[in-house]
Amino acid sequence: MVYRLRPVGLDFVANAPLRVVLASRTAAAPEEVFRALALDVPGWTRWFRAVTLARPVQRAGGEGREVHLLGGARFMETVMAAEPSHRYAYRIDVTNVPGVRAMLEEWQLLPSGTGTVVRWTVAIDAPAAVRLLVALGRPGLRRAFRAALLTLDRRLAAMRGGTR
Repeated sequence: MVYRLRPVGLDFVANAPLRVVLASRTAAAPEEVFRALALDVPGWTRWFRAVTLARPVQRAGGEGREVHLLGGARFMETVMAAEPSHRYAYRIDVTNVPGVRAMLEEWQLLPSGTGTVVRWTVAIDAPAAVRLLVALGRPGLRRAFRAALLTLDRRLAAMRGGTR
């Protein structure tokens, strides 16, 4: 079944009923992390284990993405912000996951010495039962995020031909 989510703006990241905020540091510079997030969308499958398919698509009014996750979740997304070396955000417009009314994800890239602090915010509007499930799943989401950033960091270092 396909579910159309309520369209939200970038302000939703600050005022959503549920926000999951995760942060971790990478040795890669913000511009390298941004390229991996925004410009190499298919590359997500090589560093974020939960992502089984990621590809750019044209959406009405701009850029979008199609993303599939382990377990069968699928998303059609609209890119809301692509600010080089600073921020990448997208809104989920269509999914096969029931119970979610609105969802937006934002990746902030904050310079930290020669590396980057990556802050990932998942903003959700859903009924209380779904919000509880997401809250209970935070430890797993945290582990997946940290593992993904570690893999991304190694991948970017290999692409540079060394480590920092």
